[in-house]
Amino acid sequence: MYFPTNYVWSMSVVATLNNGGLIDDVDKASRPVLEASEHGDDVGTELLYGSWQAVADRILASAQEDEARGWRRGAAEKYYRAALYTSQAERLQSPKWEGRKAAYQKSIDLLLKHVELGEVPLTVVDVPYTGDDAPAGSAIPSYFHRAPGEGPHPLVVMWNGLDSTKEMMYTSGFPQLLAARGISTLMMDPPGSGEALRMRDLRARYDTEVWAASTLDWIEENAAELGIDPKLVGLVGWSLGGYYVPRATAFEKRIALAVAWGANYDWAAVQEARRRREGENPVPHYWDHVHWVFGASDMDDFIEKTENMRLEGVVEDITVPFLVTHGIGDRQIPVEYAYKEYEAAVNSPKRELRIFTQEEGGAEHIGLDNMPYVSQWTADWVAETFAELSA
Repeated sequence: MYFPTNYVWSMSVVATLNNGGLIDDVDKASRPVLEASEHGDDVGTELLYGSWQAVADRILASAQEDEARGWRRGAAEKYYRAALYTSQAERLQSPKWEGRKAAYQKSIDLLLKHVELGEVPLTVVDVPYTGDDAPAGSAIPSYFHRAPGEGPHPLVVMWNGLDSTKEMMYTSGFPQLLAARGISTLMMDPPGSGEALRMRDLRARYDTEVWAASTLDWIEENAAELGIDPKLVGLVGWSLGGYYVPRATAFEKRIALAVAWGANYDWAAVQEARRRREGENPVPHYWDHVHWVFGASDMDDFIEKTENMRLEGVVEDITVPFLVTHGIGDRQIPVEYAYKEYEAAVNSPKRELRIFTQEEGGAEHIGLDNMPYVSQWTADWVAETFAELSA
């Protein structure tokens, strides 16, 4: 709790430090807005962005100097940090802020400079999206991270949550952990998140099997070029992705394994709890944000669009290996949902529940207080399970 009275702002500090941010940078970015943080989540978010951008821009200037001297590796590392800080600060802004699109585009541009100079095996791809609510020719913006060596490799399709982005998936380090285990990763901004929402106006929907089907079709068509085995495709989703993934897996039978990284077993009930001011919100300007994500005109419209976002009666139809992880101290999603979800997945041939504790770390929402530890455990489970499926 860098900001003692502000959970939401503090969560971004912790996420940044767990994703490769330096403590000196984060302190320089955060200390000027300590007083502003005392006035609630919503007030002062633009001030916070400005403070974080002052640090990011200083690092960017240094990166450009390194690049001009031919110091590609040093420049790549600095572009990474500038991208990370920009991304985390943009996440906290209001959907109504005029500068939000430009801030998000900046985070993309900085990350892709890191990819270019660091020779990262990451490719920008568009995955066709054929949802009935999407204009013809729509596509889901994604990053493909290729595992080293000869394929075909297993593939993890990674979905984010309510307010994270594919850029945050990369900076989490999880795709790199998978690559070290011989697994490629497709990081996606599904409808309602990241670039799909900000730049393409694709909104979230409860029936996530719709975009899962489009994605699996594309993977099968491009498997040889991607160097992947289309029969070994797993789904991993964190936060709200912990609802998206089980739902899709129950209906889309081409998925080989699934991970709910945070048990969003009854997201509709969580919204009712938040209306009663129970639990913590994930972002400032919360109700504006969720209305934006789902394209809702008002609260009644939002509740109607999300009333089916429950996994009771759904996870029973998961018939592949299924992992549920959760932090025992998650302040956003009650830990009892993890137990309910695990107990309901009776038709999974390998179901596993992993609760991370305060003592070991990873006890907060999706393990943000010890993300590398949670990521490593999850990557090992995925690698183990793919090996079992191959055998």
